Amino acid sequence: MKDKRILYVSSEVVPYLPENDISSLSFEAPKMVNASGGQTRIFMPRFGNINERRHQLHEVIRLSGMNLVINDLDMPLIIKVASIPKERMQVYFIDNEDYFKRKATLTDEDGDLFDDNDERAIFFAKGVIETVKKLNWAPDIIHVNGWLASLLPLYLRHYYGNEPLFKESKIVTSVYNRDFENTLDQDMVKKILFDGIDDNAVEHLSSPTYNNLLKTAVDNSDGVIFGSEDVDQELMDYVDSKEIPTLEYKPREAFAQAYQNFYLSDILNEEVE
Repeated sequence: MKDKRILYVSSEVVPYLPENDISSLSFEAPKMVNASGGQTRIFMPRFGNINERRHQLHEVIRLSGMNLVINDLDMPLIIKVASIPKERMQVYFIDNEDYFKRKATLTDEDGDLFDDNDERAIFFAKGVIETVKKLNWAPDIIHVNGWLASLLPLYLRHYYGNEPLFKESKIVTSVYNRDFENTLDQDMVKKILFDGIDDNAVEHLSSPTYNNLLKTAVDNSDGVIFGSEDVDQELMDYVDSKEIPTLEYKPREAFAQAYQNFYLSDILNEEVE
């Protein structure tokens, strides 16, 4: 992985949120790349239940201050950053008072999805891409983890498709087991179409279920990794139908070499020693 640039975009990363498949691999994978001589950037939302003082988050003024248009409303983008203790890894946090101040992640105290999760996903995708543009950091691979990050491949291909910084970037999406029942806001597709994205690109999102969000991500990806052992069969069949490079589930103790080989050989088409 020497000198390869991998951008990790995730809804969850340890140690900032509790440990699960997504948050653990969103820490372990960039750690592996760094140890192998690569370069990484990690992006996640700055959820209100992340303790800023304990984790020493601070705002990056030169990256903040932009407004992102979400469904015809100007929403200020705030960028914060922290370093993972004992690791040479920086994490960038996408923040906004309206979307991420509440002391929770994706559901309320009753376990119900927040009504604006669709707009939070749009804001997160745009916020990551705009910030990477400001950093002028061209990734070789963009690795997406978690359904809140699942709109990033769509926006990169269809909204930022002519952005030269990402011209050579390949997108990998990790697919995990089902994360929520029901759907996001039924008007989600209208909010995406407001950005001028073609109807055909969002056909799955007429019903914004978990599976349909991931199908949309897969449609715009160059490869897929199964991040959980028991992924929904409908999703597995859909990934198989796309005939793109796929890496089967690997337990944490065995993922490192498999991920490296997948990145280099299947995604970047390079020789693996």
